[in-house]
Amino acid sequence: MDRELVRRLIGTQFPQWAHLPVRAVPVDGWDHRSFRLGDTLLVRLPGAAAYAGQVEHEHRWLPTFAPLLPLAIPEPLGLGRPAEGYPFAWSVYRWIEGEMAAAARVGDMQVFAAALARFLGALQRIDPEGGPEPGARNFHRGGALAAYDAEAREAIRRLSPSIDAVAATRLWGAAVRTTWQRDPVWVHGDISAGNLLVRDGELAAVIDFGQLAVGDPACDLAIAWTFLDSRSRAVFRSALALDADTWLRGRAWALWKAAIVGAGLADTNAVEKAQASRTLEAILGSDRA
Repeated sequence: MDRELVRRLIGTQFPQWAHLPVRAVPVDGWDHRSFRLGDTLLVRLPGAAAYAGQVEHEHRWLPTFAPLLPLAIPEPLGLGRPAEGYPFAWSVYRWIEGEMAAAARVGDMQVFAAALARFLGALQRIDPEGGPEPGARNFHRGGALAAYDAEAREAIRRLSPSIDAVAATRLWGAAVRTTWQRDPVWVHGDISAGNLLVRDGELAAVIDFGQLAVGDPACDLAIAWTFLDSRSRAVFRSALALDADTWLRGRAWALWKAAIVGAGLADTNAVEKAQASRTLEAILGSDRA
């Protein structure tokens, strides 16, 4: 997947944009390759078959979500088909200005947390009728933690004694025994710093809805430990009307991801590994609210 492929795909399927220059996005994600198309468009191509189905869901649901949410989200403008040796459906979106969330880019973390909570609350209030169920397609986001029970326990075992494995196992076991007791709601599925865009110090947009589903919103709470600090975490929690068990499962989702990264059970890099260590400290250390 390179600029030449994107030029050919655009030229044959969207000739109205064929004159626009193509350039790679400097910071890209794991699941897709992204390219700027001119100044106002973005082309995204799934990087593997496991992510290919996400394209259809974004084109189906994002236009419905957009007027109901308080922040910008991706706007699909074109659905591309497999061609030119590329085997998956792909997308053209309107470009959203902003930078990936980072502590140094956020003006006030508590304001940021409150804005994110408002967004998730609005998402959870959208009618879930007809929405996709969780499963292997979206890596079980919105589904039961039990899907990752064996993996989480193995990761915790491998990390011992560098972490408090007893406390981690106790937390995980308690969370797995709980379930969402209310009607299913919409979940984004990958609320992480890389999918939150900041502009002028404030949360401006939420992107990458490829793992969306209707189910248990606990997976969307992991950001409380992976990015927020203790004060902003408290603001985030107070702004969302969710029960204690759901917050426990959210903490367990954060534990699972940090543990598998830290234990080397997931593809990663040095930056993600350092983040996993900080997340485990937030979950298991003194800063565990």
